[in-house]
Amino acid sequence: MTCPANERSGISPADELSSLRLAFLTSLIPVARPDTGFEIANAAILKALRDAGHDVTAIGFLRPGEVPADPDQAVVVAEADIENAVVPAGAKLRWLAAAMRLGMPVACAKLRLIGEGRLVEAVTAHGPFDALILNSVLLPGAFPELTRIAPCILVEHNIEHVSADQNADHAGNPVLRWLYRREARLLERLERGLWDEARFIWTLAEEDRHVLGPVYREKSCALPLVSGEGAAAMPDDGDAAPAFDVGLIGTWTWGPNLIGLEWFLREICPLLPDDIRIAVAGRVPPELRPPLSVTLVGRVPSAEHFLRSCRLVALSSRAGTGVQLKTIEAMQLGLPAVATTLSCRGFTAVPANFTLADTAVDFARAVMERVASIRAGDWERIDGAAFMAEQRIALAEGLARGLAAALV
Repeated sequence: MTCPANERSGISPADELSSLRLAFLTSLIPVARPDTGFEIANAAILKALRDAGHDVTAIGFLRPGEVPADPDQAVVVAEADIENAVVPAGAKLRWLAAAMRLGMPVACAKLRLIGEGRLVEAVTAHGPFDALILNSVLLPGAFPELTRIAPCILVEHNIEHVSADQNADHAGNPVLRWLYRREARLLERLERGLWDEARFIWTLAEEDRHVLGPVYREKSCALPLVSGEGAAAMPDDGDAAPAFDVGLIGTWTWGPNLIGLEWFLREICPLLPDDIRIAVAGRVPPELRPPLSVTLVGRVPSAEHFLRSCRLVALSSRAGTGVQLKTIEAMQLGLPAVATTLSCRGFTAVPANFTLADTAVDFARAVMERVASIRAGDWERIDGAAFMAEQRIALAEGLARGLAAALV
């Protein structure tokens, strides 16, 4: 997942890179209790930048009622719900109307409505900055004038047009399918333009970096991520009584994640014995109807505590780009898992306590075998501390390389 050594610029965390004044422009400012993979990734990148000695101001939006994790280093342009799953139908229709009027993707048009007359003004008022970190293509897509303020680095959490195309492929409603195709077409044009404009591009998976193509190879790098601050060392679980056999965690209101969850519930659960207890943590669409063997526990206070309360982690991704934060969490906690190959995108190797399975039959068989082994006394947990340490070092190197390129 890291940049190969022969592609690096010779910069390491030990090399001196003067302290920079940076603006981190993001649709969601990190909060003390991050709820989504997007937010966890944001927090990891911000922390690594600040640990390297840079002065970083996060500028963007906040969900109503939440507080920034670092209030003194955040500029809240507006409090607003920006996720489709939590807004009323009227808001979605306004976003769609704005998208049609402006010729923008819906994902950009809604940000334009929320931040128009405020976001760009906030960036210029709190500047000047040595560089702007554009945290996904959506904000610069909504406010193209941002790229003229200072040198820009783009963070591609996902290749957005690919994800939109995947959503279209899985949409049963023809109107939704058309809207996703429109989104994909506009996002691809936007992304390719920003790949040219940006001084550097950070992806979160090497596979996504390959999607950029060879022309951008010298101005891009995949950032290894870590999740949270908890110790990754193997715990002493000898006498613990897990609450569940299998655990899944994620933001299931996001289309690509929901595709994987529905596959697990619809095709894998019927193949499992009734005595295997399954829990799903995180937000789910209100219309989701899980099998009786599955418990929906909702948003949990601690992802680590939830995952440790399960004998086995199920990683069932079937769509999406970028890296899976839930996969990183399982790896750095040293937890056993059954995973699809797509869930492990971004990694050249997987831990010994992971089983890869890409069909429902293979996945169910692996779950039953691992649960039986763990119930028999083999916890199958390993020490994830070394993994975490390597991730932190490589993350610092990738960030340093991008910042150096932005200042050329």
